[in-house]
Amino acid sequence: MVTIKKYDLQGNEVEEITVEDSLLDIPVNKQMLKNYILAIRNNKRQWSANTKDKSEVKATGKKPHNQKGLGRARQGSLVSPQFKGGGRAHGPKPKFDQHIKINKKERIKSIQSLLAERIREKKVFLLEDLVKECKTKTFFDFLNKMGLIDKRILFLGSKKNDIEILKKSIRNIEKNNFSYVFNLDGYKLALCMHIVMVGDAFKEVLEFLKRDRK
Repeated sequence: MVTIKKYDLQGNEVEEITVEDSLLDIPVNKQMLKNYILAIRNNKRQWSANTKDKSEVKATGKKPHNQKGLGRARQGSLVSPQFKGGGRAHGPKPKFDQHIKINKKERIKSIQSLLAERIREKKVFLLEDLVKECKTKTFFDFLNKMGLIDKRILFLGSKKNDIEILKKSIRNIEKNNFSYVFNLDGYKLALCMHIVMVGDAFKEVLEFLKRDRK
């Protein structure tokens, strides 16, 4: 059994929540995690680099100068790569679609294993509902009391209001990421070693950990 503590914004402990070991008994498949994270990073690329070669550049077909008599190297066209405005030799072109498909079950298992690992390591902090916008200093003092200053933190929320308040209140504090539980990005989860869950986010996380458990 793992016990997670819930706090108010002043850093006072409000409640203790116990998580069953059966929910956290998720084996970590390192190769699957690696494939999942590499796929996310790969799919964020645009794959749209494009350059024009000699046949695509808009320019005159006039020969730059006479073939003989000037003592200079012969030139056949102004669109050659050595001239300004000429075509690019061996430049990048859009290739076939290089996006990597992420299997739905692998995605769920990867996120579940990362969440379970953070909970087992007690790197999850629960925060009460945010009723109104809070000052940055209030959040800074809370993070300082939790020992999270200069740590990379992922803030998880279940309501749009919670995330909006967090973004406005913590935007001047470095190394913070935000996400909704229903749209959780495994790359952010792997990047952040500490998680702060606001309001009902932890309940949704526990429900997510129960998915596809066979």
